[in-house]
Amino acid sequence: MAQRRLRASIRKVTPLYSGFLKVNRYEIEAEKHGGGFVTVALEVMERGHAVAVLGYDPVRDEVVLVNELRAGELAAGDYPFGEALVAGGIGGDETPIDAAIREMKEETGLELRDPQLVHPGAYVSPGGTSEKVAIVFGTVDTSRAGGVHGNRNEHEDILTVVLPAQELIDRARRGEISDLKTLFAAYWLAEYRARSKPAA
Repeated sequence: MAQRRLRASIRKVTPLYSGFLKVNRYEIEAEKHGGGFVTVALEVMERGHAVAVLGYDPVRDEVVLVNELRAGELAAGDYPFGEALVAGGIGGDETPIDAAIREMKEETGLELRDPQLVHPGAYVSPGGTSEKVAIVFGTVDTSRAGGVHGNRNEHEDILTVVLPAQELIDRARRGEISDLKTLFAAYWLAEYRARSKPAA
């Protein structure tokens, strides 16, 4: 049996904060599963949409990641310098592919070749933010990887990290990856590598 589609509408938006992130309070009227309607006021963090890039070297069977300060992890009490996918915001007139190529060059100095959209965009945490992250896969030459990169205007201090693909997958399986987009990409890569192996 198909689930009934409920209705919801925005009645009022009140800006609360505007900086690198924006926070708005939404007054929402929503239909209830048991019938009737309810009006709620909820805060939503807004920063636009983003892309995460899985750069893979099929010759060396390696992936390129980045290591930089993550304020959210520090605020939560965790070590804030974990390794994660290259990622960044999608500009107003950019496609996820365009943004992926730009971010890979900006954050690692590498050229992203043959990019393909793996996922058009999933919500990061839809109960509290409107941000969606698209996932793009492409090939890179990890023999050229290394150094510290980033946009100086954004105070970025980004270390390029190269890992064997299997190590990334193993870290995901051991529960050692705390960044959700990187966790998703690791499992996707495991399937991709299994599909790409020649038949015996």
